[in-house]
Amino acid sequence: MRMHRDPAVAETVRCSNPDADTLAISGALTFATAARALHEGSRALTHGACSRLDLKDITRADSAGLACVLALLAQASRNKQRLDVIDPPEGLRALAEVCDADGLICHHP
Repeated sequence: MRMHRDPAVAETVRCSNPDADTLAISGALTFATAARALHEGSRALTHGACSRLDLKDITRADSAGLACVLALLAQASRNKQRLDVIDPPEGLRALAEVCDADGLICHHP
C-alpha cells in the first residue's frame, strides 16, 4: 500500500552556525532534504572551522539523512578537521547501528 503525503506539509531542513565551532542541522533530514543539507553543510565546513555537528533539532531522519551526516564527517576528515556529532536523534542512532556506522555518530566528545 502506498502512503500519500499531504503536499501542504513540506519537509524542510536548515543548516546554521549558532557559534563559530558548531554546524547545526534542524528539521527533517530525509530523501527530500538531504542534498540541500549536504550542500549547505559542506559550504559551512569549507568556510569555517566547525568542530561540532549538532543534530538535536532533527525532527525526522532516514537513510539519506544518515548518508548526509556521514558525508559531512568524511569531508571534515579529508579537510583534517575534527567534527564531533552532538545529540543525534534516536531514529538516526538506530539507523546508524543497523548500518554498522554507530561508532561514527554515537560517540560523545
